[in-house]
Amino acid sequence: MRRLATAAVLPCSVLLFVLLAPIASADETTPPTTTAPPTTTAPPPTTVAPVVPAGPKLIQPGVTIGGLLVGGFTASEARELVEERFDRPITLVVSDTRKLQVTPHDLGAAAYVGKAVKLAIRVRREGFQVPLKIDVAKGKLTRYLATLAGETDVKPVDASLTLKNFTPVAHPSKTGRRLKQTIALQRLSLAIRKHERSFALPYQELRPAVTEDQLGKAIVIRRDSKMLLYYDGTTLKRSFRIATGQSSYPTPIGNYEIITMQRNPWWYPPQGSEWAADAKPIPPGPGNPLGTRWMGISAPYVGIHGTPDAASIGYSASHGCIRMLIPQVEWLFEQVGVGTPVFIVRA
Repeated sequence: MRRLATAAVLPCSVLLFVLLAPIASADETTPPTTTAPPTTTAPPPTTVAPVVPAGPKLIQPGVTIGGLLVGGFTASEARELVEERFDRPITLVVSDTRKLQVTPHDLGAAAYVGKAVKLAIRVRREGFQVPLKIDVAKGKLTRYLATLAGETDVKPVDASLTLKNFTPVAHPSKTGRRLKQTIALQRLSLAIRKHERSFALPYQELRPAVTEDQLGKAIVIRRDSKMLLYYDGTTLKRSFRIATGQSSYPTPIGNYEIITMQRNPWWYPPQGSEWAADAKPIPPGPGNPLGTRWMGISAPYVGIHGTPDAASIGYSASHGCIRMLIPQVEWLFEQVGVGTPVFIVRA
């Protein structure tokens, strides 16, 4: 009774479903439930970026080596630039018309380029100034300058007179020059280290001892004509009759100069002369064979002097000397000096 009452409580639709549902027999089996494998969705393909090798390291912008901008270049590029700049020829100015092209190596210079580039590639600061160390071999540069001095030094030339057609001809003086090697060594070494490529060599001007305005005086002796000609430069000022050497003691031909001048000289017998072997020295005075003035020339035992024997003038009467009248030789003595050229010719 209790069970029926429970059934009556169920809704009609539920009850009907229960009553009508088939009942499986004992030998029937329920097929196993097959679970389908889960559907796997493939992940989208992954794009792998190609590996790009790192480029060469660059020097920071604005960096310089020895004042040369190398920023933005690689080490090898910077080295090439610095070496190219250092190897440029150096112009040595010898004069306004002569210049020499030499390499830094010729002058004994070497640059530490590799060391400077290594420092430049390491620095991280823009605009860093890397110094370029340069060594100059003192010995090699000294030898180069000595050789150059031997080629470029010029000795001064004194003004001079020569004889042409028995007349003095003036030749102008020339200024010389000497390379100041010690100063050149110091200044050129510094110029190389500062990367300068033009250098004016320091020369000292050498002035001649005799210039044109110092020439002035000359004596021409025409031996065969028995004439002494006195010139001021190339201008004939006075001429004098003279006596010259005997045929056995001829007055020598050649170019000489006055080497000694004496007032009221002593006469001494020339050493080794047979004609004066027994002669004694004669003091100044009326009997002195040299008169009152003596101008010895660079020919041994020969000079221009006065004579107390006026009658000998115009003849070959002496033992090689040139005799003049005493008043005339005294005048000539005041016009000339040691170093005055004396030209003796045959005419």
